[in-house]
Amino acid sequence: MRIKKSILSLAFTVLVMSNLSAQEQPNIIIVFMDNFGWGEPGFNGGGITRGAETPQLDKLANEGLRLTNFNVEVQCTPSRSTLMTGRYAIRSGNGTVPLGEGAYGLVQWEVTMAEMLSNAGYSTGMFGKWHLGRTEGRFPTDQGFDEWYGIPNSTDESAYSSLDGFAESGVSETYVMEAIKGASPKKVRPYRLDYRPLIDRDLTDKALTFMEKQAKAKKPFFVFLPYTATHFPTMPHPDFAGKSGNGPWADLLMQIDSYTGELIDKIDELGVAENTIFIFTADNGPEALDFGSTNLTVETAVNGSAGPWRGTLFTGFEGALRVPFVIRWPGKIAAGRSSDEIVHAMDLFPTLATFAGGKVPNDRVIDGIDMSNFIVGKQEYSGRDGFIVYMGKDIFGVKWKNWKLHFSEQDAWNSNKLTYTMPRVYNLYTDAQERNNVLFPNTWVPKAALGQLTEHVISLKQNPPIKTGQKDPYIPEK
Repeated sequence: MRIKKSILSLAFTVLVMSNLSAQEQPNIIIVFMDNFGWGEPGFNGGGITRGAETPQLDKLANEGLRLTNFNVEVQCTPSRSTLMTGRYAIRSGNGTVPLGEGAYGLVQWEVTMAEMLSNAGYSTGMFGKWHLGRTEGRFPTDQGFDEWYGIPNSTDESAYSSLDGFAESGVSETYVMEAIKGASPKKVRPYRLDYRPLIDRDLTDKALTFMEKQAKAKKPFFVFLPYTATHFPTMPHPDFAGKSGNGPWADLLMQIDSYTGELIDKIDELGVAENTIFIFTADNGPEALDFGSTNLTVETAVNGSAGPWRGTLFTGFEGALRVPFVIRWPGKIAAGRSSDEIVHAMDLFPTLATFAGGKVPNDRVIDGIDMSNFIVGKQEYSGRDGFIVYMGKDIFGVKWKNWKLHFSEQDAWNSNKLTYTMPRVYNLYTDAQERNNVLFPNTWVPKAALGQLTEHVISLKQNPPIKTGQKDPYIPEK
């Protein structure tokens, strides 16, 4: 009896300690905008200059750390792959946005941020755009999320049914989908223009409900909220349509700001603010619009703002790479900090793993750097001097400190790619538009910057990338 009581007592102690440990793990919320330029929020000089103030976003920035040099990949799918895996998208076979109807996305072998956090004891919910697989085994709930409501691909598909010729094309209509881990996703409704302005309201409500449920259960949670609103076609919710008086885009800024404020208010209401990491960022720079004639109104196609930086998505310029970034963690991250240190989306995987007590895979190349000490202010240097700039599967350049090397340049819809025999070198401190080549006399810059490219190329040879369209099961090449 004494032995049994000792065993029961030990089991109870382990259970209590386990629950205590779980409760001490920080909740994590990532608001991930779609095609949202660096210059949109007020905290980066946008807001009122874009037609609508963003008081909630500005307050968030004042309460946390604002990064002015946070970088992503330059297309939707690659950025999402990099965020989820901590690896360059070229490694996962997701270097480009998929255009065909074949299989694409993350193979089962990849370990996502959601899987890492789930293995660490988190409840994981995703509400929004996935764009990393639309076939069996490739949906969010196959990749670590406990539940998902949203769209598998991109929002431009919401316009399909309204366009001439689509009905006769044989192309499948896109559906809003819902799923729980271990079950096949269900089609909820067609994703058409009637639902286009409404979906982000539903995504927000589902995220709020998920947070309430997990907080009540005292279980750490991860909410990934990849909104759709700022991707073409841009259509504000009826509650915000016309509200700014400055057009649909300004209406959308008010909507984004309001929804973000609701999420923050819910954290406070649930009493978990001190133990919640809140991140606001985006997948790439603003839209690159050259869509020709459609029967959609011009208001649904709005060029965003990259602030002082040149370029849009689908380019290798800073306007594609740099996006807004704020991280708030009361009591852990000092309020009102700003930094221009280089950080990349791939760094969030190992950094959040450290904060959450998660495990970073050691059987593959992880390109992300653990920046936990930098984020909480224990060091001023981020640990990253630069990174490789990809356009699809092509290396367009290298970023190193305040310098940028371009081997190729291309505007988003210009098919005439310019490739140089000598790299063009730009000083980003003095030339945000990347137009004044200063290779001479700065020929020392390539010597300093290109070491990381050499290491990267060697790494790709030693660890061959997964082929685009690779089907499961995938076994790494030895």
